[in-house]
Amino acid sequence: MSSAALRPIDPLILSQTRTTFSLLVLLPLLIASKGRERIKLPALDLAYCLLLGTLGVAVSNYFYYVAIQRTNVATAIIVQYTAPVWVLLYVVARGQQKLSAQKVIAVALAVAGSVLVIGIVGAKQERALRLDSYGIVAALLASFSFAFYNVAGHRILARYDRWRVLFWTLAAAAVFWLIVNPPWKIVAAHYAPAQWLFLFVFSMISVLGAFSLYFLGLQYLEPTRAIIASCLEPVFSILLAALVLGEVLRPIQTLGIVFVLAAIVIVQRAGGATTDEGSVVVEPME
Repeated sequence: MSSAALRPIDPLILSQTRTTFSLLVLLPLLIASKGRERIKLPALDLAYCLLLGTLGVAVSNYFYYVAIQRTNVATAIIVQYTAPVWVLLYVVARGQQKLSAQKVIAVALAVAGSVLVIGIVGAKQERALRLDSYGIVAALLASFSFAFYNVAGHRILARYDRWRVLFWTLAAAAVFWLIVNPPWKIVAAHYAPAQWLFLFVFSMISVLGAFSLYFLGLQYLEPTRAIIASCLEPVFSILLAALVLGEVLRPIQTLGIVFVLAAIVIVQRAGGATTDEGSVVVEPME
């Protein structure tokens, strides 16, 4: 086996290729369904989607990557998953929702549950929080970006089907990554064919599949509910690691899972959507 086949995949290239591959697969599928009309948007809405893709998706991934480099995975995840707090504060400040005890409790449980699920409480030294000022700032920026992505995404998805919005979001993110990490740097990595196959399959699952489903959720859920539901991501990661890799699920992690599930139940029972955008109106799928 060649040394190239054994070379680890750079997380930066992993983030970039999963966006680019998803865009390259989605574009011909949409064009084939109804030509250019399938992706056409008015100028203002197009600019909105490009902003969503850059400041929401790409910037969030980029600063999360930086935060991991400067701190560690546990620190980056914990800070990023303060995003439900920022979303709640934003919608309350804008008068789109009233601050209620249920929403505050749900957000607190979601954040606390994410911390416990990651497993840093009572963990060994290598999994403890690593505080670095630049890394913490990067993780906070990733958190703000993730919050923006939920709020802005819900607004545009109330008027257009998710595939149209997803295409332009991915297009903006792909251009961002080309600037951050030009193609010749990817070529210089000399990855093996098997690694490229992994990158392609990973992009289909983690971006094209996952984002299309999350965008579908954002069409019908207000941002607070959607972002609290997203706290299930570390929960499923831990459960898959336990089922597939045989990792031990510690009692404190189980408690974290209960917290996250309780947060989702509480926020869904907190009453109907109270945003000022009215009911969701989405154009029919073609």
